[in-house]
Amino acid sequence: MAATFTSRAKKIVKEKGASADEFEDSVAQALFDLEATNAELKADLRDLYITAAKEIDIPNTARKAIIVHVPFRLLKAFRKIQPRLVRELEKKFSGKDVVFVANRRILPPPQNGQSTARPRSRTLTAVHDAVLDDLVYPTEIVGKRTRYRVDGSKTLKVYLDPKDRNTTEYKLDTFAGVYRKLTGKEVTFEFPVTESA
Repeated sequence: MAATFTSRAKKIVKEKGASADEFEDSVAQALFDLEATNAELKADLRDLYITAAKEIDIPNTARKAIIVHVPFRLLKAFRKIQPRLVRELEKKFSGKDVVFVANRRILPPPQNGQSTARPRSRTLTAVHDAVLDDLVYPTEIVGKRTRYRVDGSKTLKVYLDPKDRNTTEYKLDTFAGVYRKLTGKEVTFEFPVTESA
């Protein structure tokens, strides 16, 4: 039992030594089980771990989503196996959509005349755009439009690659709900209408 606990603990590393909650432990255990039982994922999963996991309700639907936060420097390794990993985790947590998002830090703009340079990748806009890319991966974003309403509110329309319509169409509400939860921004996901020649 102790060996299982330590190996599961290796799959989730919280910032500043915080302890994982029960749900995060269950996700870490699922990753550990996959590493132990799935031969094709075993080598890839060996050095990977997550930093947090949250379950959220998707508004206007009966669906639930699991947001798995991963360290930014491990994102490339996660992306190599992400489609298979998502499929396996969705089997384990039946009826729930799984999305992976990298941990990114937003730095405040320099104040009172300081000339400290802030990398573009640490700005709020860049981080929110990167979160959008993480959410829909491996589907590509082919276009974005911002719609301003008369009352002053705005909605972001994101167009996804039509070739992935069959695999991601049922997840569009999930993407919108998770993005709203993470950033507080309204977004709608669509596939562009292609005119047949």
